[in-house]
Amino acid sequence: MGKKSTATKNAWNAKNYDQVRLVVPKGKKEELKIHAENMGDKSLNAFVNRAIDETIERDNEKKQT
Repeated sequence: MGKKSTATKNAWNAKNYDQVRLVVPKGKKEELKIHAENMGDKSLNAFVNRAIDETIERDNEKKQT
């Protein structure tokens, strides 16, 4: 099995994912990466997705009360 080209990977990602750009103050990215690693997240992206999902869940619980 050969390696997939960057163009092929980019096309697959474009078809299967939406992208959201996140801007944070200088130094914050490294802080977030360290926190994500300490919490067992596989990547900064995984951490951000988990944080979003947990916040949505909490917000929805607040709406119901």
